[in-house]
Amino acid sequence: MLKALVPVDGSKTSLRAVEHVIKLIQGREPMAVILANVQQNADAWELRSFLKDSEIEKMQDSKSNDALDAASELLNAAGIAHERRTLHGKVAASLTTLATQEGCDKIIMGARGESLLEEILIGSVTQEVIRLTKIPVTVVK
Repeated sequence: MLKALVPVDGSKTSLRAVEHVIKLIQGREPMAVILANVQQNADAWELRSFLKDSEIEKMQDSKSNDALDAASELLNAAGIAHERRTLHGKVAASLTTLATQEGCDKIIMGARGESLLEEILIGSVTQEVIRLTKIPVTVVK
C-alpha cells in the first residue's frame, strides 16, 4: 500500500489536497495517510520575553490541532484512517524529513499556504518541498 504525507495548515488549498486524497482512495488507490502540520520555531524576543516556553508550545499545539482537526474531519467523514503529526521547526525541511523517515511514496499538498504574505516574503513552502525532496510531490490548486 502506498503512503502519502499530506501537509495541512488550515488553508483552503491544504483542505483541497485532503479532498484530492479522498478521491484517490475512493477511486481505488489505497494508501496510508499521514496528516502533518508544522509550527515554526517562535524565536521573537518580544514573544519570549512575555511567555514561557511551555505557554508558547501550548499555543502552537492548539493552532496545529485546529488545522489537523479540519483535515481529520474530512477524512473521518469519508471513513479513511489516518495519522496526525505536529512538528516544530522549518516547514519544508520538517515535512521532507518526516516523509523520508516514514517511507512515504508521495507528498500531496496545496499550492499555497495559509499566509499569502509569507508566500511572498519567504518563498513558497511548496516550491521548497519540491526542491528538497526526491519523493514525488502532487500540488493541488
